[in-house]
Amino acid sequence: MEKSVVPVSVKAVVPTKSQGCALFIGNEEKVFIIYVDNNMGAAINMFMQKTPKQRPLTHDLIGHILKSLDARIERVVINDLNEGTYFARLILRMDNEIQHKLVEIDARPSDCLALALQDAAPVYVSTKVWAEAEDMSEVLDNLASQAHDLSEEQGDEDELH
Repeated sequence: MEKSVVPVSVKAVVPTKSQGCALFIGNEEKVFIIYVDNNMGAAINMFMQKTPKQRPLTHDLIGHILKSLDARIERVVINDLNEGTYFARLILRMDNEIQHKLVEIDARPSDCLALALQDAAPVYVSTKVWAEAEDMSEVLDNLASQAHDLSEEQGDEDELH
C-alpha cells in the first residue's frame, strides 16, 4: 500500500529581501519553501531554537490552552497546494476519563508548524503536495554553504586580532 503522507521537518528559517521569511521544509529526499511574514518566521525560529521568552506568545497561549483541556497535537499534515498557497490540518488528540477523540482543524501551515515544533509533534505532507512542490534542496544547500564560508571568514578574522 502506498503511503499517503511523507514525514518532514522544518530545516531552516531564512529572512528574505521582501520583508518575510522562507521556511525550508522537507527531509533528506526533498525540501520545499513556504513563505511567511517576519513575525511568524521569528516565532517558528524561537521554537526551533527553544528560545526562552519573557512572556507567552500566541502559540504559547494556544499550547497552554490545549494542555489545560487535556489535548495534544497528534500530528500536522500539509495537505493541499493551490496557486502557490499551502493548506494544512492540525490533528489534536483529546483524552479524558470518558473518551479518546481525534479532532481535525483547518489551519495555516505556519501556525501548525509553530505548534508542532512547540509540542515536538510530527509533521507530514501529503504525497500530492509533495509531488507538486518544487524541490529547493539546492537553494538550501547553497545558503548553508555560504553561511559556513562566512563563519570560517569570521573565525579567520578573529584569529588575526
